[in-house]
Amino acid sequence: MVIGYLFLAAVLGLLFGSFLNVCIYRLPRDLSVVSPRSFCPECGAQIGWRDNIPILSYAVLRGRCRHCRKPIGVRYPVVEATLAILLVAIIYRYGWTLAGLKWSVFVAIMVALFWTDIEERLLPDEFTLGGALAGVVFAVFVMVPGAAGELLLPGHAPIVRSLVNAGVAALFIAGPVWFIGFAYSQLRKKEGLGLGDVKLLLLLGVFLGLEDGLLALLIGAVAGSVLGLIYVRVMHKDAASYELPFGSFLCAGGVLVPLLVKI
Repeated sequence: MVIGYLFLAAVLGLLFGSFLNVCIYRLPRDLSVVSPRSFCPECGAQIGWRDNIPILSYAVLRGRCRHCRKPIGVRYPVVEATLAILLVAIIYRYGWTLAGLKWSVFVAIMVALFWTDIEERLLPDEFTLGGALAGVVFAVFVMVPGAAGELLLPGHAPIVRSLVNAGVAALFIAGPVWFIGFAYSQLRKKEGLGLGDVKLLLLLGVFLGLEDGLLALLIGAVAGSVLGLIYVRVMHKDAASYELPFGSFLCAGGVLVPLLVKI
């Protein structure tokens, strides 16, 4: 029975991963994710159902469009496989519960934002603000961890304390980072952290709560600093001008938290 549930999670991960690929390409370009049907970004030819089977079609076509034979980005099967693996891990840890649904939605959003930031240096509002709104809805049904609700409103209903935890986390995680970015832009006369990063931190706070949200921020900051410095050195980039996809590191940190800490 457990194997069957995990297999179902993997299949759903592949299917939703395919849809995320559509979102990753289209949202930064202000295109509809509903219509038209999937098409080759190189020649514009519509992709038939047999060429749209997650991972399998990519392997059969050897990573090339059937019509123009131009290469298809490796991101497509990577996103599908990654989400499948993450959903299996989430369902294994949390089961088919509301908590399992919450963290499945969360990791899907993180995967989408990870890739849009890497490819476009953009964190679409549809995922950041839309995700934060989804986190508020989940906070009604799944308790957001944190001490703020208990300290500020002891004895109140769990729903109230959960919403307070989400709000306090969003404020204290996103607020100071926004202020630092604003102060940097005023002093250096150029943009520091973008508002997209601040909205992403808002999302992390609403889903994870204050303590676990700060853990995700710490993981993202450390990973971004270390890996970013290595990349700049190896690729001989100008450290002063190279734009690091900090949001991608935050997303990686966010995904790790519900897998490492049972929330």
